[in-house]
Amino acid sequence: MLLNHLKEHQLHSDVKVGDRVFYFTTCGWMMWNWLASALASGATLVLFDGSPFYPDAGVLWRLTDTQKVTLFGTSAKYLEALEKHHYYPEQEHSLSTLRTLCSTGSVLAPEQFDYVYIHIKQDLQLSSIAGGTDICGCFVLGSPISPVYRGQSQVRGLGLAVNVFNSDGQAVVDEKGELVCCNSFPNQPVGFWNDDSGERYHNAYWAKMEDIWFHGDYVELTNEGGMVFFGRSDAILNPGGVRIGTAEIYRHVNQLDEIMDSVVIGQDWNNDVRVVLFVKLREGVSLDDDLERKIRSTIKISCTPRHVPAKIVTVTDIPRTKSGKLAELAVRDVVHGREVAQLSALDNPESLEQYKHRPELQA
Repeated sequence: MLLNHLKEHQLHSDVKVGDRVFYFTTCGWMMWNWLASALASGATLVLFDGSPFYPDAGVLWRLTDTQKVTLFGTSAKYLEALEKHHYYPEQEHSLSTLRTLCSTGSVLAPEQFDYVYIHIKQDLQLSSIAGGTDICGCFVLGSPISPVYRGQSQVRGLGLAVNVFNSDGQAVVDEKGELVCCNSFPNQPVGFWNDDSGERYHNAYWAKMEDIWFHGDYVELTNEGGMVFFGRSDAILNPGGVRIGTAEIYRHVNQLDEIMDSVVIGQDWNNDVRVVLFVKLREGVSLDDDLERKIRSTIKISCTPRHVPAKIVTVTDIPRTKSGKLAELAVRDVVHGREVAQLSALDNPESLEQYKHRPELQA
């Protein structure tokens, strides 16, 4: 793991001796280990304990200035929340030492690339990085010598045979498919805890094709060599047999000023699957007919008619994991009356109660 982190820090993130690295993370998220490993590159760690919006939205950016942070790490949700709060760091802070901004935890939408370069800093390497807890590292991440393309992770990890496979197991470019890794890598786990037979580990990553790591992300390798993420494979919507990535919907719905957050699932219905969208609204906003039409019209115009939800339901909280990832599968299980696996991984498990027995979903 440490060997892989040295590569990710020094070659992909341009971390040098004397740099100051900050990542807004909890000790329970693998990004804490990733942050701590920056010591091996001769960097100084900058730590923060508290809410990223207390006493105001500028708290982390003041920290960046006062502590001369060179790499600022965060989540896509934090950047989205900053934009929703209409906070623009470039107006309030110099950020003169900041060279790299890393985002992970969920898909960084193309519009968030715009926000970063317009309202945070223009001369900046924006790295949308992605990997997994089990590998404690990244399959795709940044490159300080390569261009940043809007909506894309820059490059595949050095030394990793990362590809995109279609349903026939063929490597494809400019086509949606499964993120795979075709070789061994230094931080490849040997197994799961309390999985003596190795069955859970095998089924999680190795069951689809012999000696090929199927990571479970629905992605596209672009002609520029970057990667676009459309969501988790196991959360893909499939209305009428058409595969739809959940991130395609979030990208447009979450840009609406009335929407603070959302989660979308596929609900089994009449021998098919229908798209159900749950929305957390801005305070003082109600889901009336006009807003429903606006949401549906936005999705239809920006995506396709297949993406338009059959049902839109309001909630007061969106379940997320302790690392800030949307708990789409947990919501789907609750809606279908199934037991939720790994409930302890959720940061706000009590929020699932309001997804149970919703009358809107019975017709």
